[in-house]
Amino acid sequence: MALSWTELGPTVLAAFAASLVECVEALTVVLAVGATRGWRPALGGAGMALALLLLLVAALGPALTLIPLRAVQLVVGAALLLFGLRWLRKAVGRAAGRIPLHDETATYARETAALAGMRPGTGGMDRVAVATAFKITMVEGIEVVFIVIAMGAGGSALLRAAIAGAVIALLAVVALGFALRRPVSRIPENALKFGVGVLLCGFGTFWVGEGAGLGWPGGDLSLLALVLGFGGAALLCVGALRKRDRPAVQRMN
Repeated sequence: MALSWTELGPTVLAAFAASLVECVEALTVVLAVGATRGWRPALGGAGMALALLLLLVAALGPALTLIPLRAVQLVVGAALLLFGLRWLRKAVGRAAGRIPLHDETATYARETAALAGMRPGTGGMDRVAVATAFKITMVEGIEVVFIVIAMGAGGSALLRAAIAGAVIALLAVVALGFALRRPVSRIPENALKFGVGVLLCGFGTFWVGEGAGLGWPGGDLSLLALVLGFGGAALLCVGALRKRDRPAVQRMN
């Protein structure tokens, strides 16, 4: 059965936003490798990691269709909810000022300084550069693969939508990286993480209910209510944390 854009749209959006965050973090380190050790090993290491990640999606994505849908929704939904809560907890902490904001420019400077002090490998290939680019792309990419597969657990149409969102994010970040040759620090990464955490929590809760046989009122529209509910609760937590920290700051002054 063909799905409407109202069903596919949130999947594309969530996969795009989550992938955008991870791609920006990977790009920062790859750019640092390219600037200090050369672009060939940087792009080679990142390219090998991307090829391996594509194989993972190709192998694991279709395999989910062999498992009963409700079991997939229940297990993957629970994992997605836990994953989203982890993102949202950190995002709330950053928004409340309890966790330092992630600064891609500072990360770039730190990685550049560390890589510049390392000796290149022997044999004509800079193994340090290749390994560094490969590792960061794999680490950040694994999270993208998990999100794409989880978002596409409801069927092949949803999987294609999630892949499309991730690919669009990858192409956008790669294009910006080639054009700017510097960290994409103007992207509001911390705000994106907040939004991604809310979306993942909403999707995870919705699929746990679907897997448990719960009849959501309003059908797919209840997904929007869940997302709004998690977003509102997270904003209330930010306000409560800021209010709690305010007296301590005033006493220090």
